[in-house]
Amino acid sequence: MNAGAVRSGIGPVTAVSRLSDYAELTKSRVTTLIVLTTWCGFYFGARKAGLPAMSWGLFHGLFGVALVSSGTAALNEVLERDVDRKMRRTASRPLPAGRMSLLHGTVVGLLLTIGGSIYLVLLSNRLTGYLTFLTSVVYLMAYTPLKRVSPVCTFVGAFPGAMPGVLGWTAASGRLDWGALSLFAILFLWQFPHFLAIAWLYRDDYARGAIRMLPVVEPDGRSTSIRILLYSLALFPASSVPVLLGMSGKIYLAGAALLGLLFFYFAVHLALPELRVTDARSRVYARRLFRCSIVYLPLLFALMIGDATWH
Repeated sequence: MNAGAVRSGIGPVTAVSRLSDYAELTKSRVTTLIVLTTWCGFYFGARKAGLPAMSWGLFHGLFGVALVSSGTAALNEVLERDVDRKMRRTASRPLPAGRMSLLHGTVVGLLLTIGGSIYLVLLSNRLTGYLTFLTSVVYLMAYTPLKRVSPVCTFVGAFPGAMPGVLGWTAASGRLDWGALSLFAILFLWQFPHFLAIAWLYRDDYARGAIRMLPVVEPDGRSTSIRILLYSLALFPASSVPVLLGMSGKIYLAGAALLGLLFFYFAVHLALPELRVTDARSRVYARRLFRCSIVYLPLLFALMIGDATWH
C-alpha cells in the first residue's frame, strides 16, 4: 500500500475518512449553528422588507455563509496547527495529526472563503458578500493571533462571532436595520458566558497551547466569573429589544425572561466566592453553564420566530 494512503497509523484513507476529516477541518457543527442563526436573521430581514421567508435568496444566503464559515474554520486550523498539536482536545484534528497536508488545508480554506464571498456578491448581494468576507478577515487576522497574546481576544472575537444574524438580515433585505443590530447584540453578549465556560473547562489544555484566555492568565477565576455574571445579566435587556422593535411579542418576551433566568442561575453557581478554576466542583458548574448556553440560543431564536409567525 502507498504510504500516502495511510492515515498516520490510524488506517487507510477512504471516502468516509476523508469526509470526516473535511468535516473536522471546517468545524461542521459550528458551521451548522452559524447557518441556523443566519437563517433567523434572514427570516426577520425578509419580514421587514415584506419578502417571502422561503426563497432562492434564502438558499443563496445560507449556502454562501456556510462556504465562508467552513473556509474560515479551515484557515483557522491552518494558522493554529502547532497550537492544536499541543492540546488534547485538538491534537486529533487532521492537520496536527498529519492526516492532511498544510497545503491541502490551506487550499481548501482559501477556496471556500474566497469562493463563498464571491458567491454571495453575485447571487445574494454585495453588502452581504463584503460583510461576510470582512467577518472572516477579522476572525483570522485579529482574533486568531490575539489568542496567544491577551484575554482581550474574547472581546475582539465576539464581533465576528455575532455577525451571522446580521448576514442573514442583509441577505434578505440588502440593508442594515435596527433589527439586525438587535440580533447582533444578543449574539455578542451570549458569547462571553459560552466561551468563558469553555475556557474554564479546558484551562489546562489552553495553558499547554499558550492560549491566553482569561482563566489561564487569572487562575483564581474571579475575573472570569464576574464577567460571566455581567454578560448574563446584560442578556435580559438585549433579548427584550426585538419586542420593542415589533419583531416578536409577549410570548417570546416571557420565554426570553425564563431562559435568561436559567442562564443567570448557572452563572451564579460558577461565581460562588469559594470556587477556583482549579477546583473540580467548579468544572461541574462550568460544564452546566456551557450546556445551558448551547440550549439557550436556539431556544431563544425559535421562540422569537415562533411568536412572530403566530402573530
